[in-house]
Amino acid sequence: MGGEIRILADGAAIAKRAAQEFVQAAASAVREKGSFNAVLAGGSTPKALYRLLVNDPTLRSQVPWDKIHLFFGDERHVAPDHADSNFRMATEAMISKAPIKPEQVTRIKGEYPDAEQAALEYEKAVKEYFKLKDGEYPRFDLVLAGMGNEGHTLSLFPGTKALHADRRIAVRNWVGKLYAERITLTAPVACNAAQIVFMVTGADKARALKAVLEGPFEPEQLPAQLLQPKNGRLLWLVDTAAGGMLSIGIRE
Repeated sequence: MGGEIRILADGAAIAKRAAQEFVQAAASAVREKGSFNAVLAGGSTPKALYRLLVNDPTLRSQVPWDKIHLFFGDERHVAPDHADSNFRMATEAMISKAPIKPEQVTRIKGEYPDAEQAALEYEKAVKEYFKLKDGEYPRFDLVLAGMGNEGHTLSLFPGTKALHADRRIAVRNWVGKLYAERITLTAPVACNAAQIVFMVTGADKARALKAVLEGPFEPEQLPAQLLQPKNGRLLWLVDTAAGGMLSIGIRE
């Protein structure tokens, strides 16, 4: 696996560093093309990042809120006001407190009874935003990602069909071990981004993280290995607990 690996003290340090990366990516994108788009992740560490971006006065003033568009990497098959909804979490932590308009956020409609309909509608919205032709992938400025303790990322779980949905932008994915449908961006879409930032915390992830970063390339078992930008930057921000087994990485 390529990419930079930074081992930080804890989740708070990761959120702070990720916030700096977010602000820098935004400034760079706005300089280059006048707008910035980011793919948000679910989970507790991203939640701390979102709160920082709106609650820290310095960071808040550095985010070009009027030039931003937010997307989601994946979503649960639930309504937007459900406790498990990634959209609800991001809204409560950041979106509702930021000076952005509803049309600056493209969410995945997890409330649809048919998760495939939600995936197709999201795919269509992404295509329209990026003005894509058939077969083209979007180029997101920044994709935020987490990793599960079995090596999943987005809603790309080991052994699931979404790992092979190569021509799609977003798909529904049946995750048997959760007895649940998910809607997720596909790996080729994430790999087309200008930058991917992983945020990984917790000792329960240490073994999988070592396998992803130092083990053989076996993405069927460890889907997080699929997220390697073709023409972009990959940054792993991990805490000392998650990075405890690593023999590589820069300890900050």
